[in-house]
Order: sequence, then C-alpha cells, then structure tokens
Amino acid sequence: MRAYRIDHIGVAVVSIDDALDIYRALGLAEAHREDVPSQKVRTAFLPVGESRIELLEPTSEDSPVAKFLARRGGGVHHVCFSVDDLDAALEDLASRGFRLL
Repeated sequence: MRAYRIDHIGVAVVSIDDALDIYRALGLAEAHREDVPSQKVRTAFLPVGESRIELLEPTSEDSPVAKFLARRGGGVHHVCFSVDDLDAALEDLASRGFRLL
C-alpha cells in the first residue's frame, strides 16, 4: 500500500457557516456543500492546492461528529489519503492490526 497524497482533512465544527469566516480570511472559498444522511452530517469542501479541507457539521445530536464534538471539541477529525486501491489498502492495514472504522 502507498498513500500518494492527502485527499482532504476533515474538521469537525459546530456550524459550517460560523467556521467559514476563518477560512475565508485565509483566502479559501467553499466549493461544494452536501448533506450525508447516513452519517448525520453536513459537509463543505474548501480546496487548498491539490487537497481540500472538509468541514463536518452534525445534523443530529446522535451523529458520530456530534459525539466527537462533545468529547473533544472542534478540530481535526480525520485525514483522508488517496491510495491506488482502497480495498487492498484496507486489507493490508487490517492484516497489520489496525482498527478500521
């Protein structure tokens, strides 16, 4: 397995609209927003070079992101790497004892 670039960095926030102010001050612009009902989250992507920042706002108190915010507060939630073969990468990591979520 080889990770060849960071696809995006997920950042948990209470409110995308409130969080956008700081990213706009850095010269970034929102490129895409969508709801992900299966994860009970709303996302907004902000391109940064070849990568993106993904803002994650919970849409329900029982969403994984809401639980993350309650435990840790806002901040980096995950880093997503691009790989050649996702299934092979997951299999490789699992075989080496990594816990897959």
